Amino acid sequence: MSDYRLLIFDWDGTLVDSIGRIVEAMHRASDACGLVRCTDDQVRGIIGLGLPEAIATLYAQLDTAAIETFRGVYSTQYLALEAEPSPLFAGVEESLEAFREQGYLLAVATGKGRHGLQRVLQGRGWSEYFDATRCADETASKPQPLMLEQLLAEFGLQASQALMVGDSSFDLQMAHNAGMDCVAVGYGAQPLDVLRGCSPTLAIEEFIELRTWLQGRVDSQRVEVSSYVG
Repeated sequence: MSDYRLLIFDWDGTLVDSIGRIVEAMHRASDACGLVRCTDDQVRGIIGLGLPEAIATLYAQLDTAAIETFRGVYSTQYLALEAEPSPLFAGVEESLEAFREQGYLLAVATGKGRHGLQRVLQGRGWSEYFDATRCADETASKPQPLMLEQLLAEFGLQASQALMVGDSSFDLQMAHNAGMDCVAVGYGAQPLDVLRGCSPTLAIEEFIELRTWLQGRVDSQRVEVSSYVG
């Protein structure tokens, strides 16, 4: 195993191909609440935040009560679109299994609420799959580092022993705020040319590249140890 012991993943847009449904649900909620639709890019730009923070960013004119109403409408629309669960991205399932076999701890840090995450995990039979999870409605929203700090504390690890993987600038900023290395994935909410501005440790276009990169670190350490022993 590499020097990382804990791999932390965002959910939507990193493990699961759900960005299109999030955008559509936000548009439908805007229509139902009598608001002008934001552009697809504007919606993509807030993915990663907790839902109340995302709505407040898109519609700054809304008060707390209106945000809560919008939140309920959005949740209803998203559940309707998720009648058939969003698929995992290519390479995710086999890579996660490989990471588990290699001894990594696996965690999720998501802008989803606890109820939403538990629903999708149960739907996949993954209720006990991850070693720990954190959701935006039970801690601070990204890019604040609290959920990462809580995960580190749960396992008794230092930031240098963990890696955050995400598809939004909020994921990467959160990692930096926690003093943690991070990986930007370019197939989710935001493109790599935007995410590279957040100075990720690694930028990838396919999930399988993470597995290759981590294995390369392991192989490099083995060579170093072998050379030292010799």
